[in-house]
Order: sequence, then C-alpha cells, then structure tokens
Amino acid sequence: MKVALFLLALATGASAFAPSSMHSRALRKSTTTNMAFDMEASIQETKDMRLKHLEEQAMLALKLAVENHENPVFPNAMIAGDTVITHLLDRLGYLKNGKVTIMCVDTYHLFPETMEFLKEIEDHYGFKAEIFAAEGCADKAEYDKKFGADLWMEDVEQYDKVCKVEPFQRGLKTCKTDVMINGRTRWQGFERAYIDLFENAPIGGGLAKVNPLAYWTFEDTFDYIAKYKVPHHPLHAKGYPSMGDAKDTIAIPGVGPVENYKVVDGILTPISGEPLDVVKFENFEFVGDKTKWLDYASERLGRFQGLKNKDGTTKTECGIHVAGAEQTFDRDLWDADSKVVEVSKDGLISLKEGGDKPTVAVVYAPWCQFCQAMETEYEGLAKELSGSFEVVKFRGDEEREFVSENFDVKSFPTIVALKDGKMTKYDSEERTVEAMKKFAESA
Repeated sequence: MKVALFLLALATGASAFAPSSMHSRALRKSTTTNMAFDMEASIQETKDMRLKHLEEQAMLALKLAVENHENPVFPNAMIAGDTVITHLLDRLGYLKNGKVTIMCVDTYHLFPETMEFLKEIEDHYGFKAEIFAAEGCADKAEYDKKFGADLWMEDVEQYDKVCKVEPFQRGLKTCKTDVMINGRTRWQGFERAYIDLFENAPIGGGLAKVNPLAYWTFEDTFDYIAKYKVPHHPLHAKGYPSMGDAKDTIAIPGVGPVENYKVVDGILTPISGEPLDVVKFENFEFVGDKTKWLDYASERLGRFQGLKNKDGTTKTECGIHVAGAEQTFDRDLWDADSKVVEVSKDGLISLKEGGDKPTVAVVYAPWCQFCQAMETEYEGLAKELSGSFEVVKFRGDEEREFVSENFDVKSFPTIVALKDGKMTKYDSEERTVEAMKKFAESA
C-alpha cells in the first residue's frame, strides 16, 4: 500500500513539472516568435534612431549659434568630425549664403592631400576658406628660412605657437569671431569628457563656442558620413583615423612604437617599408577591425607620435584647444595704464647700447600662453623696480628677425637686463617678482 501511494505521489509530482498540451503550444508559439526576431535589423534601427536625433540636435545647436551671433567662424581641419560639421552647415544653407566663415590653419607640415582636399570641398559646397599660416611666411620655403625646418624637433612648444596657436588666434581676430564652431567631442578623451554643446564667452576676453558633435561617438561620425555620402579626407582610405601634421601622424594600428618609423619627405613612414596592416574606411564602409579606430579616446591615437612636452609628458594636444588658447587673442599684454613701458625697435637698441637707467626688457607675443601667465608678475616687477630700473616690453612676434639678431631671442618670453651697454639673458623659467628682481639687481 505504501509503495502504491509513493508511486502515485511520484507520478503526480512529475506531472507538475511536465507542460500540458496547452503549455506546450504556448511554448512552441513563443519559440517561433523569438526565432522571427531579427537582432541585426533591430540594432541598425536603433542606431538609425540615435543618429537621427544626434544630427537634429547638432543642427539645432548650429542654428542657435549662427542666428544669435554676428560672426560665427568654423576652424576646419578636414578631419572626420569637421567634414560632418561642414555638411551640416551646408544643409542649413550657411556656406553658400556666407553666414559662417570657414577658416583653416596651414602649418606647412600637413599631408599634401589635406590642402588638396580643402580645394575639393570648397568646390563641392561653394565656399572659400580663409587660410592662415606662420606669420610673414607665404610658403614652406619662407617658413624654413625664417624659423628653420627643424623647429618642431628643437622646440615643439615654440613650433606649436608659431605654426598653430598664433595663426589660429590671428585668424579668429581677422575674422572678427564672436562664436567659434568646433568638432570636439566627449568621446575623444578624458580631457574632453565633460564638454557640452555650448560654452559661454569667458569674462575678460575670449569668445563663445559651440560643439555640435559634443555627444557623438567616433562611430556616429562615420555612420553619418556613410549615410549622406559626405566628402571626407582621402587618407581615411589609407588607414588614418585622424590627420594632423604628416611628420608625427601614423596609420592605425601601424607597425609598433614610433622608433619603427622615420620622417621621409616630411611624412612619418615605417622604416621597414612593409605594407601596414591597418583599418581603412573606403567606399563609405570599414575594412578591417574598426574597433582599432572606434574605441573610446582612440580617434587621435595616431597623432603626436614621438612628441613630448617640456615636462616630459606625452603630447596629446597641439595647443589650439588647451584652456585659454583663444581667450586673449583680441588684446595686447600690459595695457596703456600699465607701468610697463612699450618701446620701439630704435628705443630698444638705444637701451641695449646704454640708457640713462638700467633696464629690464621682455620680448613677448600676446598670444603666447607663457607670456600671458607672467603678465601679473611682470607688472609687479615694474612697480617693485620703479625709480631704479626701466621695465619695458617689446612685441617680438612681429619682428622675429630683429629680436633674433639683436637679442638672441629663440622663444617667447625672453627677458633681458640691459645695463652699462651689457645685455644679460634671464635663463630661468621662474617668472615671479622676487626671482626677476633678484636677476635684474645682480645682472
């Protein structure tokens, strides 16, 4: 009897876990529905929805910026994000009607394809870019004669000032810029991870910025290019995710460390000469492992190869987008109310030959971030030495040959003490009132 009851209970329990015919039909129906689900199509649909939102958001940001400012300017480097912005501006009609000025900086070290591509998009969209380069240099030959072909190897920060920051700031000033359009995104790296669509003009100088692609990934950028068949830089098809100067930009993933490369005809080239196993974007689609380009903060992996800042850290910015790069482009240093006296070329030579009073002189450039950083301290020096020294300034970036020949100026700022016909250079980078006063009195 016990055995019979046990078997009955076992059978009853087992049936509780076995689906009924109704349950079986439901399961089969559910399984059929799941099998009909197209995951790839659904992923693409959601990506399309995202891109539609991003482009509408970007166009709204551009429209708000352009319609609420007098002189919007877009510094265009012809990299992927910039070609997207160019296309968006064209869709809004701002290129043909001239409401937005396109500005370019030619460093004279770009890939040959870059300026050729600029001409192509000028013809395609019907605009004419304003091009700025190293001051007083009409071409690379004049640049080499004035600054030296190896400046970027000798002093990369001075190279950035001469070839990028100063032309960039001069361009903004020449174009009377009051809002700058640029292609920075949060996806490009930690130093840009919190930028927003808009940045207000800082108090005391500078200009407003609009970052229409702030929330885009690098993949979004290429999705947009593919969607609209946007003209883009030809070097994407040769393995370059981003194009800067040819001397320090490589294809990705490349052939290992920068020691495996050398500069040939101005282009950083693999020493082995072997074909690079790179990712490419050609015919509006990726070839190879696109994650090598599209991972977070990977867009500029091929840029600034082998370059170090003065403090030994790896270079990740050219100087144009660092904090404050545009904030004082529209004013001089040490204004009319300053105790620092401006002198002419003849006046500076007279002081060098022996003036009535010993002199401290700074040869400077108003766009130079190091000159800007010492403005308050040098003003304090003028007050501290009042009565015993003349404290003067001379703008050297507009008279480079003169200051180089007569005052051995190789970079800005250069501080010298002029006393009894003798010139002494201040070699320290400690530009405090106390340090500079001690130098002046002991020179």
